[in-house]
Amino acid sequence: MYRTHTCGELRISDQGKKVTLSGWIQRSRDLGGMTFIDLRDRYGVTQLVFNMETNAGLCTEARKLGREYVLMAEGNVNERSNKNPKMPTGDIEIQVTAFNVLNAAATPPFTIEDESDGGDELRMKYRYLDLRRNPLKNNLMLRHRMAFETRNYLNSQAFIEVETPVLIKSTPEGARDFVVPSRVNPGQFYALPQSPQTFKQLLMVAGYDRYMQIVKCFRDEDLRADRQPEFTQIDCEMAFVHQDDILDMFEGLIGHLFREVKGVIFETRFPRMTFAEAMEKYGSDKPDIRFGMTFVDLANACKGKGFGVIDDAPYVGGIVAQGCSEYTRKQLDELTDFVKKPQVGARGLIYIRCNADGTYKSSMDKFYSPDDLKGIAAAAAAVAGDLILILTGEKQPTQKALGELRLEMGNRLGLRDKKEFKPLWVVDFPLLEWDQETKRFYAMHHPFTSPKPEDAQYLESDPARVRANAYDCVINGVEVGGGSIRIHDEALQKRMFKSLGFTDEEAQNQFGFLLGAFRYGAPPHGGIAFGFDRLVSLFAGEDSIRDVIAFPKNNAARDVMAECPSEISEAQLKELSIRVQKN
Repeated sequence: MYRTHTCGELRISDQGKKVTLSGWIQRSRDLGGMTFIDLRDRYGVTQLVFNMETNAGLCTEARKLGREYVLMAEGNVNERSNKNPKMPTGDIEIQVTAFNVLNAAATPPFTIEDESDGGDELRMKYRYLDLRRNPLKNNLMLRHRMAFETRNYLNSQAFIEVETPVLIKSTPEGARDFVVPSRVNPGQFYALPQSPQTFKQLLMVAGYDRYMQIVKCFRDEDLRADRQPEFTQIDCEMAFVHQDDILDMFEGLIGHLFREVKGVIFETRFPRMTFAEAMEKYGSDKPDIRFGMTFVDLANACKGKGFGVIDDAPYVGGIVAQGCSEYTRKQLDELTDFVKKPQVGARGLIYIRCNADGTYKSSMDKFYSPDDLKGIAAAAAAVAGDLILILTGEKQPTQKALGELRLEMGNRLGLRDKKEFKPLWVVDFPLLEWDQETKRFYAMHHPFTSPKPEDAQYLESDPARVRANAYDCVINGVEVGGGSIRIHDEALQKRMFKSLGFTDEEAQNQFGFLLGAFRYGAPPHGGIAFGFDRLVSLFAGEDSIRDVIAFPKNNAARDVMAECPSEISEAQLKELSIRVQKN
């Protein structure tokens, strides 16, 4: 028997027991006549003791052991004289009577501690070592628990888990597909699913009115902190439902996860906000509502004073940072540099200090009198001690930039507490969005999203006006899930395809199997998919989903541990009827 107990199990009540533990050596300390080894496994750490006076030979051998050696140790549970209240096993230690090295280990390339000295790339190259550290171990245990509780809740609501295909047909909408060549069908390709969208709709046609799956999805796109080429979704679909039925059901799921996993109870229903309101107040379709600082339209209060930056701007918007009137010139310059970053995109920043003594100081004093500035402050509902920050320009990009500035101020002022959670639903998205480059409309979500019944009449005459029966679940400024009520009528689906520029032939070629299924009685249906990695990272307080995935890719979409993607042999290429063209 390699172990009678785990390294996180023994307590003072076990004093006097003879036990066997197995694990990895976390650290070793030689103190005169005593040697102490911390033995670690998945469950915790237990201190082993070797005494030079009682067993000099054993103690001498123990001093030869290195970090990360795999060790089996037998001994007796004793009460520690120097207890460690920070460790669950800190009241006891094992007086070792015998040990066996199960495997020696090379010196690790970085310290395997909670705070490691290894950089991101080094730790990803040796991910199997990085996963021994408590932060990642705890994240994977959290992930397991959340998956378990997700299935518990959905099972209690009569959902059944159905696996859908991984090798599917490539479709033109959305991100780029990962494609897989077919050996038995030369020159033809499968795609890896960006989501199980069409298959879960087919399950609704088949009569399985409540489907769920915790499923891998794949998108060939540029990576960010919250993106990976392969990721996991909680994927769900329901039949015979309206939008409110979906929101109620999955508000219940999110509430269940927070209650069971984090002990957080939401006392009220999640607020609902339209897409238009979110953009107007926050400049984002995923607003962080943990703090205020919503936008104020200052055009009427600011225009007409001969200041071209404002007078010529289609949009003049501001935010009020409470208690920040004493911001220094250096701090304001930092904010100006921030809004000028390419990813923010503003041309510059205007400020007004509402000083505590009732006076005003602004970067546009040349054009505005103290009374003018007082009027702008009143329009912004700013009081003494506040700082008004103003951006101008075209409405949509300026609101986006102002939204980024709002989040930056929220960070600076400590208003984005990771221990506070504020969920909401964003609803009534546009059905279509115009792409200036290709001069055509694209589906904002996907081609099967249903328009609002009252807006369907504008599908041909004014497509930009049509709102979708679509919804996103947002928590703390992170979109954790999204979905829609689907089109279940063949005629309406054809109109949607036409709005997207598909000919009947193209639509039939790409989605013929789904359109065919609709002819055999498709029920009204809708669904949602939650980004499981994002949800876990939110619960864990992590900024990157890489920290909650066992074996992630880096920002170049490479697995530096397994060294892939990689070239394949000429024989394999020939078998697949593929020739690689070198640049």
